[in-house]
Amino acid sequence: MPPALRTLLARRELALDLLDAGGSGALDLPVVWAHSSDLADPTPFLDAGQVLLTTGTQFADDASGDVDPAFAEAYVGRLRAAGVAALGFGTEVIRDGTPDALVAACSAQGLPVFEVPYRIPFIAIVRAVADLVAEEASARQAWALATQRAISHAALQPDGLSATLAELSRRLGAWVGLVDAAGGLDREFPAGGLGQPHLGEVVGEARTMLRRGQRAGRAFEAGGSVGRPQRMTLQTLGARGALRGVLAIGDSPELDHAGREVVTSVIALAGLALEQNRDLDAARGYLRSGLVRSILAGDVALAAQVAAEMWGPLPVAPLRVAVADAPAEHADRLAELLELRAAERGGRLFFGRVDDTVVLIVEEGDVSALVAELAEDFDVPVGVGDPVGLAGAATGHDQAMRALERAREGGAGTVCRFDEISRQGVLAFLARTDARAVAAATLAPLTEHDAEHGSDLVPTVRAWLEHGGGFDRAAHDLGVHRHTVRARIATAERLLGRDLSEFHAKADLWAALLAAD
Repeated sequence: MPPALRTLLARRELALDLLDAGGSGALDLPVVWAHSSDLADPTPFLDAGQVLLTTGTQFADDASGDVDPAFAEAYVGRLRAAGVAALGFGTEVIRDGTPDALVAACSAQGLPVFEVPYRIPFIAIVRAVADLVAEEASARQAWALATQRAISHAALQPDGLSATLAELSRRLGAWVGLVDAAGGLDREFPAGGLGQPHLGEVVGEARTMLRRGQRAGRAFEAGGSVGRPQRMTLQTLGARGALRGVLAIGDSPELDHAGREVVTSVIALAGLALEQNRDLDAARGYLRSGLVRSILAGDVALAAQVAAEMWGPLPVAPLRVAVADAPAEHADRLAELLELRAAERGGRLFFGRVDDTVVLIVEEGDVSALVAELAEDFDVPVGVGDPVGLAGAATGHDQAMRALERAREGGAGTVCRFDEISRQGVLAFLARTDARAVAAATLAPLTEHDAEHGSDLVPTVRAWLEHGGGFDRAAHDLGVHRHTVRARIATAERLLGRDLSEFHAKADLWAALLAAD
């Protein structure tokens, strides 16, 4: 950062006399340059952060011989609006001292004002500011080089990524966190250095960036809801469409050029470290898929032996098989999330890709939370089979696939369990097969008669069959006399050419009604 105003005022060789320190913290504001002008309005030629030096020829005297207070107030107001850091008044050139009205206006409006003795030329102050700015720039460049050297050394350590982020945190004096591709806080430095609600807001914002799948950076203030806002800077890691995580830097001032250079190098190193794991992750994924296929084929012993050497024991009964759609755009994030969840559960979850789906073999106690997370975070349908043992995984997979088909009908993010549809009976599946066309042809004589004559043969037949061929209960539901129901059933028998007193005729007609829905 540029040197602070108090650093300039502390230069003994300049003998500057501070008359008023201005507002709170004004002496700690950065000074970017010094400029001299006696114009009544020099602001068109000034930038924020500059010190203005003047001898006061622009100030008109009032009747008492002092500077007009109204002019002084307007003059200082223009300087404040332009972001001037301080006003230096050169004495014994035009006036013997700094006008009281000018000092009062500076004090009232929070602008630091100091007096420059006659023996100190303005060029000496300009040169001093230039030297301070150059010294600060040189120091920051040296800091950047030393920091990048330290970070490069950290990257060569066994856990290079953690060492790199820890070094960045130490050098910036700020909290640094890494949110993984699944949207969880992977590591942070210092540990526990960012409390709630700040940490929750950072992770939530990182998840939003990951869902978009675009390379991006963002700065925002977290913790505003509790009155303790902290500046947070977030940057995605990885390539577009294959983001590996988000680097978060918190509770730090806005980075200068040197700081941005250091952060940029860390982003490159972190991205490289994460990308180097992709091939290994892909190999693990192929192995998992092969083991899942082996389990579904009944070769549990081999799968259990290999899985134990790589990840630990397989889930134990009672367990369920769940199947979720795995679109290509979510494949990497989905795999990383499941790897994290499998590591957390220590053998209670095993998974692998099968064609365009991901198959989960998960113990009963974990299935609800896991499938809900997949459906919500990735907006994919999920089917869940009934409880089985590991040897019955193939049956569970078949059930989960049937449930997945029903979940797809419900749309993205739908979870369907096989027991929800098995309770409806075997005939309920007819509505989801190609039997619909056959059913429509079977019912055509009734539907055409209803359309032509305004009759209610189809609803009457449905109600009659729902009540097991009972005329009284069907009549009650339809709100008609039982003789009316008898007459309609007789008409239906005639049109269909069937004797509906026979069980197989009733069953066939009921199946047609289900399939036609």
